[in-house]
Amino acid sequence: MKASNYILPTTKENPSDAVIASHRLMIRAGLVRKSAAGLYHYLPMGLRILKKIERIVREEMDASGALEFELPILTPAEIWQESGRWNKMGREMFRQKDRHDMDYCLGPTHEEAFTTLLKPILKSYKDLPKNVYQIHTKFRDEIRPRFGVIRCREFLMKDAYSFHVDENSLDETYQLMRKTYRKIFTRCGLKTIPVQADSGNMGGSGSEEFMVISPVGEETLSICPACGYSGNVEKTPVIYNFGEGKIEIPPFEKVHTPDKKTIKEVADFLGVQESDTIKSVLLKADEKLNTAIFIRGDREINEVKLNNFLKTSELRPLTEDECLSLGLIPGFTGPILEKKENLKVLFDWSIDKNKAYVTGGNEPDYHIKNFVVFRDLASVPNTFDFGLAVESDPCPQCNKPLKLEKGIEVGHIFKLGDKYSKAFDVKVSAQSGKTITPLMGCYGIGLNRTMATIIEQCNDENGIFWPISVAPFEFSLVSITKIDEEKRKIEEIYEYLTNNGLEVFWDERDLGPGFKFKDSELIGFPIRITLGKNFFEKKEISILNRKNKMEINLNYHTNEDLKEELLKMKTQLYKELEA
Repeated sequence: MKASNYILPTTKENPSDAVIASHRLMIRAGLVRKSAAGLYHYLPMGLRILKKIERIVREEMDASGALEFELPILTPAEIWQESGRWNKMGREMFRQKDRHDMDYCLGPTHEEAFTTLLKPILKSYKDLPKNVYQIHTKFRDEIRPRFGVIRCREFLMKDAYSFHVDENSLDETYQLMRKTYRKIFTRCGLKTIPVQADSGNMGGSGSEEFMVISPVGEETLSICPACGYSGNVEKTPVIYNFGEGKIEIPPFEKVHTPDKKTIKEVADFLGVQESDTIKSVLLKADEKLNTAIFIRGDREINEVKLNNFLKTSELRPLTEDECLSLGLIPGFTGPILEKKENLKVLFDWSIDKNKAYVTGGNEPDYHIKNFVVFRDLASVPNTFDFGLAVESDPCPQCNKPLKLEKGIEVGHIFKLGDKYSKAFDVKVSAQSGKTITPLMGCYGIGLNRTMATIIEQCNDENGIFWPISVAPFEFSLVSITKIDEEKRKIEEIYEYLTNNGLEVFWDERDLGPGFKFKDSELIGFPIRITLGKNFFEKKEISILNRKNKMEINLNYHTNEDLKEELLKMKTQLYKELEA
Protein backbone atom coordinates (compact mmCIF):
# COMPACT_ATOMS: atom_id res chain seq x y z
CA MET A 1 0.00 0.00 0.00
CA LYS A 2 1.25 3.46 -0.93
CA ALA A 3 0.91 6.18 1.68
CA SER A 4 -0.18 8.70 -0.96
CA ASN A 5 -3.25 6.54 -1.66
CA TYR A 6 -4.07 6.08 2.01
CA ILE A 7 -5.96 8.06 4.64
CA LEU A 8 -3.44 8.58 7.40
CA PRO A 9 -4.45 11.48 9.68
CA THR A 10 -1.62 11.28 12.23
CA THR A 11 -1.22 14.13 14.69
CA LYS A 12 1.38 15.38 17.15
CA GLU A 13 -1.17 16.64 19.66
CA ASN A 14 -2.70 14.48 22.37
CA PRO A 15 -6.52 14.54 22.49
CA SER A 16 -7.75 16.51 25.49
CA ASP A 17 -10.03 13.74 26.79
CA ALA A 18 -7.44 10.93 26.57
CA VAL A 19 -5.85 9.95 29.88
CA ILE A 20 -4.25 6.59 29.00
CA ALA A 21 -1.63 5.65 26.41
CA SER A 22 -3.84 3.47 24.21
CA HIS A 23 -6.49 6.17 23.84
CA ARG A 24 -3.92 8.87 23.05
CA LEU A 25 -2.00 6.75 20.57
CA MET A 26 -5.03 5.35 18.76
CA ILE A 27 -6.10 8.92 18.02
CA ARG A 28 -2.63 10.24 17.24
CA ALA A 29 -1.74 7.30 14.97
CA GLY A 30 -4.93 7.77 12.95
CA LEU A 31 -6.46 4.44 13.98
CA VAL A 32 -9.76 5.74 15.33
CA ARG A 33 -11.78 8.92 15.64
CA LYS A 34 -14.39 9.68 18.27
CA SER A 35 -18.01 9.85 17.11
CA ALA A 36 -19.70 10.46 20.49
CA ALA A 37 -19.19 9.39 24.09
CA GLY A 38 -18.17 5.73 23.97
CA LEU A 39 -18.55 5.50 20.16
CA TYR A 40 -15.60 5.35 17.74
CA HIS A 41 -15.04 5.30 13.99
CA TYR A 42 -12.34 2.84 12.87
CA LEU A 43 -10.13 4.24 10.14
CA PRO A 44 -8.39 1.98 7.57
CA MET A 45 -5.19 1.48 9.57
CA GLY A 46 -7.09 0.74 12.79
CA LEU A 47 -9.54 -1.55 11.04
CA ARG A 48 -6.68 -3.65 9.61
CA ILE A 49 -5.42 -4.24 13.14
CA LEU A 50 -8.88 -5.11 14.43
CA LYS A 51 -9.43 -7.53 11.54
CA LYS A 52 -6.12 -9.25 12.25
CA ILE A 53 -7.12 -9.79 15.87
CA GLU A 54 -10.48 -11.09 14.64
CA ARG A 55 -8.70 -13.50 12.28
CA ILE A 56 -6.57 -14.90 15.11
CA VAL A 57 -9.65 -15.38 17.30
CA ARG A 58 -11.56 -17.09 14.47
CA GLU A 59 -8.67 -19.39 13.55
CA GLU A 60 -8.20 -20.59 17.13
CA MET A 61 -11.94 -20.97 17.78
CA ASP A 62 -12.33 -22.98 14.58
CA ALA A 63 -9.32 -25.10 15.52
CA SER A 64 -11.01 -25.88 18.85
CA GLY A 65 -14.03 -27.29 16.99
CA ALA A 66 -16.38 -24.38 17.69
CA LEU A 67 -18.93 -23.50 15.00
CA GLU A 68 -19.43 -19.91 13.86
CA PHE A 69 -22.90 -18.34 13.65
CA GLU A 70 -24.20 -14.82 13.23
CA LEU A 71 -27.30 -13.73 15.14
CA PRO A 72 -29.22 -10.44 15.02
CA ILE A 73 -27.94 -7.68 17.26
CA LEU A 74 -31.54 -6.59 17.91
CA THR A 75 -33.14 -9.09 20.28
CA PRO A 76 -36.79 -9.33 21.47
CA ALA A 77 -37.59 -8.45 25.07
CA GLU A 78 -39.57 -11.65 25.59
CA ILE A 79 -36.50 -13.90 25.68
CA TRP A 80 -34.85 -11.63 28.27
CA GLN A 81 -38.04 -11.59 30.31
CA GLU A 82 -38.19 -15.38 30.15
CA SER A 83 -34.65 -15.70 31.49
CA GLY A 84 -35.32 -13.07 34.17
CA ARG A 85 -32.62 -10.68 32.98
CA TRP A 86 -34.79 -7.97 31.37
CA ASN A 87 -34.90 -6.11 34.68
CA LYS A 88 -31.71 -7.49 36.22
CA MET A 89 -29.45 -6.16 33.45
CA GLY A 90 -30.32 -2.64 34.56
CA ARG A 91 -29.61 0.58 32.71
CA GLU A 92 -26.62 -0.75 30.78
CA MET A 93 -29.05 -2.43 28.39
CA PHE A 94 -30.03 -0.35 25.33
CA ARG A 95 -33.81 -0.80 25.07
CA GLN A 96 -36.17 0.39 22.37
CA LYS A 97 -39.65 -0.09 20.95
CA ASP A 98 -40.53 -0.75 17.32
CA ARG A 99 -43.45 0.79 15.41
CA HIS A 100 -45.75 -1.89 16.83
CA ASP A 101 -44.83 -0.88 20.39
CA MET A 102 -42.93 -4.13 20.91
CA ASP A 103 -39.90 -4.07 23.23
CA TYR A 104 -36.42 -4.95 21.98
CA CYS A 105 -32.85 -4.45 23.08
CA LEU A 106 -29.48 -4.18 21.42
CA GLY A 107 -27.82 -7.33 22.72
CA PRO A 108 -25.06 -6.78 25.28
CA THR A 109 -24.58 -10.57 25.21
CA HIS A 110 -26.43 -13.48 23.55
CA GLU A 111 -27.08 -16.30 26.04
CA GLU A 112 -30.83 -16.00 25.56
CA ALA A 113 -30.66 -15.75 21.78
CA PHE A 114 -28.34 -18.73 21.31
CA THR A 115 -30.28 -20.87 23.79
CA THR A 116 -33.60 -20.28 22.04
CA LEU A 117 -31.96 -20.82 18.64
CA LEU A 118 -30.38 -24.15 19.63
CA LYS A 119 -33.36 -25.45 21.65
CA PRO A 120 -35.22 -27.07 18.69
CA ILE A 121 -31.96 -28.13 17.00
CA LEU A 122 -30.28 -30.08 19.81
CA LYS A 123 -32.52 -33.07 20.54
CA SER A 124 -30.30 -35.91 21.75
CA TYR A 125 -27.12 -36.63 23.69
CA LYS A 126 -25.71 -37.58 20.29
CA ASP A 127 -25.95 -33.91 19.29
CA LEU A 128 -23.74 -32.90 22.23
CA PRO A 129 -21.35 -31.43 23.08
CA LYS A 130 -21.56 -28.39 20.80
CA ASN A 131 -19.73 -25.10 21.07
CA VAL A 132 -21.13 -22.24 18.96
CA TYR A 133 -19.81 -18.71 18.60
CA GLN A 134 -20.09 -15.41 16.77
CA ILE A 135 -17.90 -12.33 16.32
CA HIS A 136 -20.36 -9.49 16.36
CA THR A 137 -21.18 -6.00 17.60
CA LYS A 138 -22.43 -5.59 21.17
CA PHE A 139 -23.90 -2.60 22.99
CA ARG A 140 -23.79 -1.51 26.61
CA ASP A 141 -25.01 1.86 27.80
CA GLU A 142 -22.06 2.58 30.06
CA ILE A 143 -22.80 5.19 32.70
CA ARG A 144 -19.36 6.72 32.12
CA PRO A 145 -17.57 5.59 28.96
CA ARG A 146 -13.84 6.16 29.35
CA PHE A 147 -10.36 5.05 28.36
CA GLY A 148 -11.20 5.11 24.66
CA VAL A 149 -12.26 1.71 23.35
CA ILE A 150 -11.44 -0.07 26.63
CA ARG A 151 -14.79 0.99 28.09
CA CYS A 152 -17.08 2.05 25.28
CA ARG A 153 -20.75 1.65 24.39
CA GLU A 154 -20.43 -0.18 21.06
CA PHE A 155 -17.78 -2.89 20.70
CA LEU A 156 -16.80 -6.03 18.83
CA MET A 157 -16.97 -9.22 20.83
CA LYS A 158 -16.43 -12.92 20.33
CA ASP A 159 -19.07 -14.72 22.38
CA ALA A 160 -19.32 -18.52 22.47
CA TYR A 161 -21.83 -20.87 24.14
CA SER A 162 -21.39 -24.59 24.73
CA PHE A 163 -24.01 -27.29 25.47
CA HIS A 164 -23.29 -30.51 27.39
CA VAL A 165 -24.85 -33.66 28.82
CA ASP A 166 -22.97 -33.51 32.14
CA GLU A 167 -20.38 -31.69 34.27
CA ASN A 168 -17.46 -33.72 32.91
CA SER A 169 -18.27 -32.70 29.35
CA LEU A 170 -18.71 -29.05 30.39
CA ASP A 171 -15.38 -29.07 32.20
CA GLU A 172 -13.61 -30.55 29.15
CA THR A 173 -14.81 -27.69 26.94
CA TYR A 174 -14.13 -25.14 29.69
CA GLN A 175 -10.52 -26.35 29.92
CA LEU A 176 -10.25 -26.42 26.11
CA MET A 177 -11.42 -22.81 25.94
CA ARG A 178 -8.95 -21.94 28.68
CA LYS A 179 -6.11 -23.30 26.51
CA THR A 180 -7.58 -21.70 23.38
CA TYR A 181 -7.68 -18.30 25.06
CA ARG A 182 -4.05 -18.59 26.09
CA LYS A 183 -3.18 -19.36 22.45
CA ILE A 184 -5.22 -16.41 21.18
CA PHE A 185 -3.66 -13.91 23.54
CA THR A 186 -0.15 -15.29 23.01
CA ARG A 187 -0.57 -14.91 19.26
CA CYS A 188 -1.72 -11.33 19.86
CA GLY A 189 1.43 -10.63 21.86
CA LEU A 190 -0.34 -10.33 25.21
CA LYS A 191 0.81 -11.78 28.52
CA THR A 192 -2.36 -12.77 30.37
CA ILE A 193 -3.14 -14.16 33.83
CA PRO A 194 -6.30 -16.25 34.35
CA VAL A 195 -7.89 -15.17 37.64
CA GLN A 196 -10.87 -16.51 39.57
CA ALA A 197 -13.77 -14.13 39.01
CA ASP A 198 -17.36 -13.39 39.89
CA SER A 199 -19.99 -14.58 37.40
CA GLY A 200 -22.20 -11.51 37.91
CA ASN A 201 -25.36 -11.31 35.81
CA MET A 202 -24.18 -14.27 33.75
CA GLY A 203 -24.80 -16.69 36.60
CA GLY A 204 -23.30 -20.15 36.89
CA SER A 205 -20.96 -22.07 39.14
CA GLY A 206 -17.56 -20.66 38.23
CA SER A 207 -15.65 -18.29 35.99
CA GLU A 208 -12.20 -16.98 35.15
CA GLU A 209 -11.10 -13.68 33.72
CA PHE A 210 -8.05 -13.34 31.49
CA MET A 211 -6.25 -10.30 32.80
CA VAL A 212 -3.35 -8.21 31.57
CA ILE A 213 -1.39 -6.50 34.34
CA SER A 214 -1.55 -2.76 33.70
CA PRO A 215 -1.48 0.32 35.95
CA VAL A 216 -4.48 1.70 34.03
CA GLY A 217 -6.60 -1.42 34.60
CA GLU A 218 -10.02 -0.94 36.14
CA GLU A 219 -9.93 -4.31 37.89
CA THR A 220 -7.89 -5.13 40.98
CA LEU A 221 -6.25 -8.55 41.09
CA SER A 222 -5.07 -10.45 44.15
CA ILE A 223 -1.97 -12.49 43.35
CA CYS A 224 0.03 -14.78 45.62
CA PRO A 225 3.74 -14.86 44.70
CA ALA A 226 4.18 -17.93 46.93
CA CYS A 227 1.65 -20.41 45.52
CA GLY A 228 0.46 -18.78 42.29
CA TYR A 229 -3.11 -18.08 43.41
CA SER A 230 -4.76 -15.32 41.37
CA GLY A 231 -8.21 -13.83 41.64
CA ASN A 232 -10.24 -10.71 41.11
CA VAL A 233 -10.69 -8.96 44.46
CA GLU A 234 -14.43 -9.10 43.78
CA LYS A 235 -14.13 -12.88 44.19
CA THR A 236 -11.16 -13.29 46.54
CA PRO A 237 -12.13 -14.63 50.00
CA VAL A 238 -10.82 -12.45 52.81
CA ILE A 239 -9.06 -14.49 55.49
CA TYR A 240 -8.70 -13.30 59.09
CA ASN A 241 -6.45 -15.04 61.61
CA PHE A 242 -8.14 -14.47 64.97
CA GLY A 243 -6.66 -15.42 68.29
CA GLU A 244 -8.15 -18.39 70.15
CA GLY A 245 -10.01 -18.33 73.44
CA LYS A 246 -11.87 -15.65 75.37
CA ILE A 247 -10.43 -12.94 77.60
CA GLU A 248 -12.09 -10.97 80.36
CA ILE A 249 -13.42 -7.68 78.98
CA PRO A 250 -15.12 -4.97 81.04
CA PRO A 251 -18.84 -4.42 80.36
CA PHE A 252 -19.61 -2.12 77.50
CA GLU A 253 -20.11 1.54 78.24
CA LYS A 254 -21.76 4.34 76.34
CA VAL A 255 -19.43 7.29 75.70
CA HIS A 256 -20.15 10.77 74.43
CA THR A 257 -18.63 11.38 70.97
CA PRO A 258 -19.97 14.77 69.86
CA ASP A 259 -20.12 15.18 66.08
CA LYS A 260 -17.78 12.20 65.58
CA LYS A 261 -19.42 10.20 62.78
CA THR A 262 -16.63 8.76 60.63
CA ILE A 263 -14.52 5.81 61.71
CA LYS A 264 -11.36 7.90 61.65
CA GLU A 265 -12.95 10.65 63.77
CA VAL A 266 -14.19 8.16 66.35
CA ALA A 267 -10.94 6.17 66.47
CA ASP A 268 -8.84 9.34 66.91
CA PHE A 269 -11.22 10.74 69.55
CA LEU A 270 -11.18 7.54 71.64
CA GLY A 271 -7.52 6.72 71.01
CA VAL A 272 -8.05 3.33 69.35
CA GLN A 273 -7.11 1.76 66.01
CA GLU A 274 -9.67 1.74 63.21
CA SER A 275 -9.44 -2.06 63.29
CA ASP A 276 -10.80 -1.88 66.87
CA THR A 277 -14.08 -0.40 65.64
CA ILE A 278 -17.18 -1.74 63.94
CA LYS A 279 -18.92 0.40 61.36
CA SER A 280 -22.39 0.13 59.94
CA VAL A 281 -23.03 0.29 56.19
CA LEU A 282 -26.67 1.13 55.51
CA LEU A 283 -27.85 0.25 52.00
CA LYS A 284 -30.91 -0.13 49.80
CA ALA A 285 -30.71 -3.16 47.50
CA ASP A 286 -32.65 -3.08 44.19
CA GLU A 287 -34.80 -0.28 45.64
CA LYS A 288 -36.68 -2.79 47.81
CA LEU A 289 -34.48 -4.28 50.53
CA ASN A 290 -33.12 -2.24 53.45
CA THR A 291 -29.86 -3.68 54.73
CA ALA A 292 -27.51 -2.91 57.61
CA ILE A 293 -24.10 -4.57 57.32
CA PHE A 294 -21.67 -4.45 60.22
CA ILE A 295 -18.00 -4.75 59.28
CA ARG A 296 -14.69 -4.00 60.96
CA GLY A 297 -13.93 -0.29 60.78
CA ASP A 298 -10.79 -0.57 58.65
CA ARG A 299 -12.52 -2.71 56.03
CA GLU A 300 -14.72 -1.93 53.01
CA ILE A 301 -17.80 -3.71 51.71
CA ASN A 302 -17.38 -5.72 48.51
CA GLU A 303 -20.58 -4.88 46.66
CA VAL A 304 -20.26 -7.87 44.33
CA LYS A 305 -20.14 -10.32 47.23
CA LEU A 306 -23.06 -8.57 48.92
CA ASN A 307 -25.19 -8.51 45.76
CA ASN A 308 -24.49 -12.21 45.22
CA PHE A 309 -25.52 -12.99 48.80
CA LEU A 310 -28.71 -10.92 48.58
CA LYS A 311 -29.39 -12.06 44.97
CA THR A 312 -29.68 -8.41 43.95
CA SER A 313 -27.94 -6.30 41.31
CA GLU A 314 -27.81 -2.67 42.51
CA LEU A 315 -26.94 -1.07 45.83
CA ARG A 316 -27.12 2.50 47.05
CA PRO A 317 -26.73 4.19 50.45
CA LEU A 318 -29.89 4.78 52.43
CA THR A 319 -30.80 8.46 52.61
CA GLU A 320 -30.89 10.17 56.00
CA ASP A 321 -34.70 10.25 55.91
CA GLU A 322 -34.83 6.52 55.06
CA CYS A 323 -32.49 5.77 57.98
CA LEU A 324 -34.56 7.80 60.42
CA SER A 325 -37.78 6.12 59.26
CA LEU A 326 -36.16 2.78 60.17
CA GLY A 327 -35.02 4.06 63.55
CA LEU A 328 -31.38 4.18 62.48
CA ILE A 329 -29.08 7.06 63.38
CA PRO A 330 -26.64 7.80 60.52
CA GLY A 331 -23.06 7.84 61.80
CA PHE A 332 -24.05 6.29 65.15
CA THR A 333 -25.77 3.04 64.20
CA GLY A 334 -24.58 0.03 66.19
CA PRO A 335 -25.40 -3.68 66.20
CA ILE A 336 -27.52 -3.65 69.40
CA LEU A 337 -30.74 -3.15 67.45
CA GLU A 338 -34.31 -4.16 67.97
CA LYS A 339 -35.44 -6.65 65.37
CA LYS A 340 -37.12 -4.90 62.44
CA GLU A 341 -39.09 -6.74 59.77
CA ASN A 342 -38.19 -4.18 57.12
CA LEU A 343 -34.44 -4.29 57.83
CA LYS A 344 -32.02 -7.14 57.09
CA VAL A 345 -29.05 -7.14 59.46
CA LEU A 346 -25.81 -8.85 58.40
CA PHE A 347 -22.36 -9.27 59.95
CA ASP A 348 -19.09 -9.55 58.07
CA TRP A 349 -16.66 -12.22 59.22
CA SER A 350 -13.97 -9.58 59.79
CA ILE A 351 -15.56 -9.17 63.23
CA ASP A 352 -14.01 -11.39 65.92
CA LYS A 353 -16.98 -12.44 68.06
CA ASN A 354 -14.81 -12.59 71.20
CA LYS A 355 -13.05 -9.24 70.83
CA ALA A 356 -14.00 -5.85 72.26
CA TYR A 357 -14.85 -3.12 69.74
CA VAL A 358 -16.04 0.46 69.60
CA THR A 359 -19.36 0.68 67.79
CA GLY A 360 -22.32 3.01 67.30
CA GLY A 361 -24.53 3.75 70.30
CA ASN A 362 -27.80 4.11 68.29
CA GLU A 363 -28.10 7.59 69.74
CA PRO A 364 -26.84 10.87 68.29
CA ASP A 365 -23.31 11.73 69.48
CA TYR A 366 -22.81 8.43 71.35
CA HIS A 367 -20.73 5.32 70.77
CA ILE A 368 -20.21 2.14 72.78
CA LYS A 369 -16.85 0.92 74.08
CA ASN A 370 -16.04 -2.73 74.88
CA PHE A 371 -18.82 -4.19 72.74
CA VAL A 372 -18.40 -7.99 72.28
CA VAL A 373 -20.62 -9.84 69.83
CA PHE A 374 -20.56 -13.15 71.72
CA ARG A 375 -21.39 -11.50 75.06
CA ASP A 376 -23.58 -8.51 74.24
CA LEU A 377 -26.03 -9.74 71.60
CA ALA A 378 -29.05 -11.80 72.57
CA SER A 379 -28.21 -14.33 69.85
CA VAL A 380 -24.85 -14.72 68.18
CA PRO A 381 -25.26 -13.97 64.45
CA ASN A 382 -23.70 -15.89 61.60
CA THR A 383 -20.98 -13.99 59.79
CA PHE A 384 -20.33 -13.93 56.05
CA ASP A 385 -17.59 -12.73 53.75
CA PHE A 386 -18.68 -9.30 52.50
CA GLY A 387 -15.24 -7.67 52.61
CA LEU A 388 -12.87 -6.42 49.93
CA ALA A 389 -9.41 -7.99 49.90
CA VAL A 390 -6.49 -5.63 50.52
CA GLU A 391 -2.70 -5.79 50.11
CA SER A 392 -1.00 -8.35 52.39
CA ASP A 393 -4.22 -10.20 53.28
CA PRO A 394 -3.56 -13.95 53.73
CA CYS A 395 -3.78 -16.00 50.54
CA PRO A 396 -6.91 -18.22 50.62
CA GLN A 397 -4.77 -21.14 49.41
CA CYS A 398 -1.50 -20.93 51.35
CA ASN A 399 -2.02 -18.14 53.92
CA LYS A 400 1.01 -16.16 52.65
CA PRO A 401 0.58 -12.40 51.96
CA LEU A 402 -1.28 -11.40 48.80
CA LYS A 403 -0.07 -8.78 46.37
CA LEU A 404 -2.55 -6.49 44.61
CA GLU A 405 -2.15 -5.46 40.97
CA LYS A 406 -4.29 -3.51 38.53
CA GLY A 407 -5.42 -5.38 35.45
CA ILE A 408 -7.41 -5.07 32.22
CA GLU A 409 -9.90 -7.83 31.46
CA VAL A 410 -9.61 -9.07 27.86
CA GLY A 411 -11.50 -12.36 28.13
CA HIS A 412 -13.91 -14.19 30.43
CA ILE A 413 -15.03 -17.82 30.58
CA PHE A 414 -18.04 -19.09 32.57
CA LYS A 415 -19.61 -22.34 33.62
CA LEU A 416 -23.26 -21.34 33.31
CA GLY A 417 -24.71 -24.67 34.44
CA ASP A 418 -28.42 -25.00 33.68
CA LYS A 419 -29.38 -21.36 34.33
CA TYR A 420 -30.43 -20.65 30.73
CA SER A 421 -31.26 -24.15 29.50
CA LYS A 422 -33.60 -24.52 32.47
CA ALA A 423 -35.14 -21.08 31.99
CA PHE A 424 -36.00 -21.96 28.38
CA ASP A 425 -36.94 -25.57 29.16
CA VAL A 426 -34.31 -27.04 26.85
CA LYS A 427 -34.48 -30.84 26.89
CA VAL A 428 -32.46 -33.54 25.16
CA SER A 429 -32.82 -37.30 25.33
CA ALA A 430 -30.09 -39.01 27.37
CA GLN A 431 -28.45 -42.32 26.54
CA SER A 432 -30.71 -43.93 29.17
CA GLY A 433 -33.80 -42.78 27.26
CA LYS A 434 -34.74 -40.15 29.84
CA THR A 435 -34.83 -36.46 29.03
CA ILE A 436 -32.26 -34.18 30.64
CA THR A 437 -31.57 -30.45 30.79
CA PRO A 438 -28.18 -29.76 29.16
CA LEU A 439 -25.51 -27.72 30.94
CA MET A 440 -23.97 -24.66 29.31
CA GLY A 441 -20.73 -22.71 29.22
CA CYS A 442 -20.04 -19.19 27.96
CA TYR A 443 -16.78 -17.71 26.65
CA GLY A 444 -16.19 -14.06 25.67
CA ILE A 445 -13.36 -11.93 24.26
CA GLY A 446 -13.51 -8.18 23.69
CA LEU A 447 -11.66 -7.51 20.44
CA ASN A 448 -11.54 -3.71 20.65
CA ARG A 449 -10.36 -3.95 24.24
CA THR A 450 -7.72 -6.49 23.21
CA MET A 451 -6.46 -4.03 20.59
CA ALA A 452 -6.17 -1.22 23.14
CA THR A 453 -4.57 -3.49 25.73
CA ILE A 454 -1.86 -4.50 23.28
CA ILE A 455 -1.00 -0.81 22.93
CA GLU A 456 -0.89 -0.44 26.74
CA GLN A 457 1.77 -3.18 26.80
CA CYS A 458 3.55 -2.14 23.59
CA ASN A 459 4.34 1.57 23.55
CA ASP A 460 7.23 3.92 24.21
CA GLU A 461 8.00 7.63 23.97
CA ASN A 462 7.77 7.50 20.16
CA GLY A 463 4.49 5.63 19.78
CA ILE A 464 3.34 2.03 19.36
CA PHE A 465 5.38 -1.10 18.59
CA TRP A 466 2.86 -3.67 17.37
CA PRO A 467 3.48 -7.41 17.67
CA ILE A 468 3.98 -8.51 14.07
CA SER A 469 0.90 -10.77 14.20
CA VAL A 470 -1.51 -7.83 14.55
CA ALA A 471 0.46 -4.95 13.01
CA PRO A 472 -1.42 -3.03 10.33
CA PHE A 473 1.47 -3.77 7.94
CA GLU A 474 4.51 -5.89 8.74
CA PHE A 475 6.97 -3.56 6.98
CA SER A 476 7.23 0.16 6.56
CA LEU A 477 9.23 1.25 3.52
CA VAL A 478 10.46 4.84 3.80
CA SER A 479 11.94 6.24 0.61
CA ILE A 480 14.07 9.36 0.36
CA THR A 481 14.48 10.25 -3.32
CA LYS A 482 15.43 13.29 -5.40
CA ILE A 483 14.78 12.23 -8.99
CA ASP A 484 12.20 10.12 -10.81
CA GLU A 485 14.73 7.44 -11.64
CA GLU A 486 15.38 6.84 -7.93
CA LYS A 487 11.68 6.62 -7.23
CA ARG A 488 11.21 4.11 -10.08
CA LYS A 489 13.96 1.89 -8.60
CA ILE A 490 12.32 1.89 -5.19
CA GLU A 491 8.93 1.19 -6.75
CA GLU A 492 10.44 -1.84 -8.45
CA ILE A 493 11.65 -3.13 -5.05
CA TYR A 494 8.28 -2.34 -3.43
CA GLU A 495 6.35 -4.24 -6.12
CA TYR A 496 8.71 -7.21 -5.89
CA LEU A 497 8.25 -7.47 -2.12
CA THR A 498 4.46 -7.12 -2.23
CA ASN A 499 4.17 -9.58 -5.15
CA ASN A 500 6.09 -12.08 -3.02
CA GLY A 501 3.64 -11.90 -0.12
CA LEU A 502 5.20 -9.28 2.16
CA GLU A 503 2.92 -6.66 3.71
CA VAL A 504 4.63 -3.38 2.89
CA PHE A 505 3.40 0.14 3.57
CA TRP A 506 5.41 2.41 1.29
CA ASP A 507 5.68 6.00 2.43
CA GLU A 508 6.54 7.75 -0.84
CA ARG A 509 4.89 11.03 0.13
CA ASP A 510 6.65 14.27 -0.76
CA LEU A 511 7.60 14.96 2.84
CA GLY A 512 10.83 15.23 4.81
CA PRO A 513 12.45 12.03 6.13
CA GLY A 514 12.01 13.09 9.76
CA PHE A 515 8.25 13.38 9.31
CA LYS A 516 8.08 9.93 7.69
CA PHE A 517 10.22 8.31 10.39
CA LYS A 518 8.06 9.77 13.14
CA ASP A 519 4.87 8.54 11.47
CA SER A 520 6.36 5.07 11.07
CA GLU A 521 7.33 4.92 14.75
CA LEU A 522 4.07 6.44 15.93
CA ILE A 523 1.92 3.93 14.02
CA GLY A 524 4.21 1.11 15.09
CA PHE A 525 5.17 -0.94 12.02
CA PRO A 526 7.42 -3.75 13.35
CA ILE A 527 10.17 -3.38 10.72
CA ARG A 528 11.19 -0.19 8.92
CA ILE A 529 13.17 -0.29 5.68
CA THR A 530 14.86 2.95 4.66
CA LEU A 531 16.02 3.53 1.08
CA GLY A 532 17.78 6.85 0.67
CA LYS A 533 21.17 8.41 -0.05
CA ASN A 534 23.20 5.43 1.22
CA PHE A 535 21.18 3.08 -0.96
CA PHE A 536 21.82 4.99 -4.15
CA GLU A 537 25.48 5.74 -3.37
CA LYS A 538 26.61 2.59 -1.50
CA LYS A 539 23.85 0.01 -2.16
CA GLU A 540 23.19 0.06 1.62
CA ILE A 541 19.73 -0.49 3.12
CA SER A 542 18.87 0.50 6.69
CA ILE A 543 16.52 -1.90 8.50
CA LEU A 544 15.11 -0.96 11.95
CA ASN A 545 13.44 -3.24 14.50
CA ARG A 546 10.80 -0.93 15.94
CA LYS A 547 10.51 -2.67 19.31
CA ASN A 548 14.15 -2.90 20.36
CA LYS A 549 15.32 -0.03 18.11
CA MET A 550 18.20 -2.12 16.75
CA GLU A 551 19.18 -0.98 13.28
CA ILE A 552 21.27 -2.93 10.76
CA ASN A 553 22.77 -1.86 7.45
CA LEU A 554 22.26 -4.48 4.75
CA ASN A 555 24.36 -4.55 1.58
CA TYR A 556 21.90 -4.75 -1.29
CA HIS A 557 22.61 -7.25 -4.06
CA THR A 558 19.27 -8.43 -5.43
CA ASN A 559 15.61 -8.09 -4.57
CA GLU A 560 15.61 -11.80 -3.76
CA ASP A 561 18.34 -11.33 -1.14
CA LEU A 562 16.43 -8.46 0.42
CA LYS A 563 13.23 -10.51 0.52
CA GLU A 564 15.01 -13.43 2.21
CA GLU A 565 16.52 -11.15 4.86
CA LEU A 566 13.14 -9.58 5.59
CA LEU A 567 11.51 -13.00 5.83
CA LYS A 568 14.13 -14.05 8.38
CA MET A 569 13.37 -10.99 10.49
CA LYS A 570 9.63 -11.62 10.20
CA THR A 571 10.04 -15.27 11.24
CA GLN A 572 12.15 -14.24 14.23
CA LEU A 573 9.48 -11.79 15.40
CA TYR A 574 6.83 -14.50 15.21
CA LYS A 575 9.07 -16.87 17.21
CA GLU A 576 9.45 -14.22 19.90
CA LEU A 577 5.66 -14.21 20.34
CA GLU A 578 5.74 -17.91 21.18
CA ALA A 579 8.63 -17.64 23.64
